[in-house]
Amino acid sequence: MENIRHLTTGLFLIASLGSAPLMAGPLDPADQSHQDSVRAVHEAAHEVDHAWEVYHRAALGGTVASPALQATIEDHLHEARTLISQALEAAQQGDDRQVEQLVQQVRVHTTHAIEGSKEQKR
Repeated sequence: MENIRHLTTGLFLIASLGSAPLMAGPLDPADQSHQDSVRAVHEAAHEVDHAWEVYHRAALGGTVASPALQATIEDHLHEARTLISQALEAAQQGDDRQVEQLVQQVRVHTTHAIEGSKEQKR
C-alpha cells in the first residue's frame, strides 16, 4: 500500500513538471553568433565528408592520376579534418573570427582534394 502511494505521488510530480510550459527569452546576439559559428563548422564538416566521398570513388575506380597525387589528396583531407576540430573548439569558445579563418582553410583543402580526385590518369 505504501509503495502505491509513493508511485502515485511520483507519477503526479512527473505529470505536473512534464506539462509545465518552457519559456524562452529573447535570443542573445552573442548566442546567435555562437550558433552561426557552430553551423558554419557543421557545414564545413559536411564539405570534408563530401571531399572524402569524391576521393574514395576516384581511388576505388582507379582513376586517381598518380600515387603521389593520392598522397597529396589524403594530406589535404586529413588537414581539413584537423582544422574542423580546431574550428569546433573555437566555436565553443565563441571565437567567431578564428572559426571563419579555419573554415576558409578547410574549404581550400577540400577544394584541392576534390580537384585532385577528379584529375584523370593520362
